[in-house]
Amino acid sequence: MSRRGPGTLLRDLLRGDDQARAVAQIVAHVAPDILVLQGVDYDADLRALSVLRDVMSEAGQRYDHVLALAPNTGMQTGLDLNGDERLGGPEDAQGYGRFRGADGMAVLSRWPILTENVQDFSHLLWRDLPGAKMPKVDGAPFPSDAAQSVQRLSSVGHWAVPIAHPLRQMTILTFAAGPPVFDGPEDRNGLRNADEIRFWRLFLDGAIGEAPTSRYVIAANANLDPTAGEGRREAIADLISDPRLQDPLRQTGPTVDWTDPKPGDLRVSYVLPSIDWAVLDADVFWPDAGAPDHGLLAIKDVAASRHRLVWVDISF
Repeated sequence: MSRRGPGTLLRDLLRGDDQARAVAQIVAHVAPDILVLQGVDYDADLRALSVLRDVMSEAGQRYDHVLALAPNTGMQTGLDLNGDERLGGPEDAQGYGRFRGADGMAVLSRWPILTENVQDFSHLLWRDLPGAKMPKVDGAPFPSDAAQSVQRLSSVGHWAVPIAHPLRQMTILTFAAGPPVFDGPEDRNGLRNADEIRFWRLFLDGAIGEAPTSRYVIAANANLDPTAGEGRREAIADLISDPRLQDPLRQTGPTVDWTDPKPGDLRVSYVLPSIDWAVLDADVFWPDAGAPDHGLLAIKDVAASRHRLVWVDISF
């Protein structure tokens, strides 16, 4: 749900965008009580998100509560962040983006979101993360010390979002890590992706922010597979094997269709409940767009996303 320019997503939604309808049909079919969306353009008044929420409601799944915060994507720094000796490109923003707010995140919930208690770590500088592994070339900071002095950790954002479930409070922990590719031998993107993932273990340790005292769920796109593809795979392997978390989808398989072009089907999206939840079921919803055996309306030649909806059914 990202477009090439600001305001374009809202325009498309108001015109009855087929992709939005495909997304809404899948969401209504799976019917999650809490939904984390990633790769959805942000605007300050949440107009696009509000219209998308209405499209979902028309499809049969209503969310009374939504949250979206300004992402780091497209936030220009005025510096050369990727070492190409040019300024003002998408890779010179705090997070890759053609415009401010591109490819943001959102949380939609049937239950109230405690917005006043949300923790937003999107401003954390990468170098301020304990144990941060910053890129170097010939022993010098890459691309420069000035760049590293302003570079934030989050490609999009890191949020801890408390939700007032009728039985007790819970917290959604979400982020969208940048891809660990599209860089050079300095491995800037690979190092950053690994540290974006490692953030959550530090957060649960109490080294950053206030760790949740109630039950929580990590729901995110880590952009990294623990066994295949490029990147520092140990980062996500360490997270999904953390004894404070459950990984009910360990044997389920890929969550994204990247067969054309490569690198192929990989597991990059995760829903990891804390160990104190009872996990009832879990899966990756992997239909063809409009597949009749899923009871979805036919939308010809339209795919909701190459990323599939990952869901976990949990109980107190």
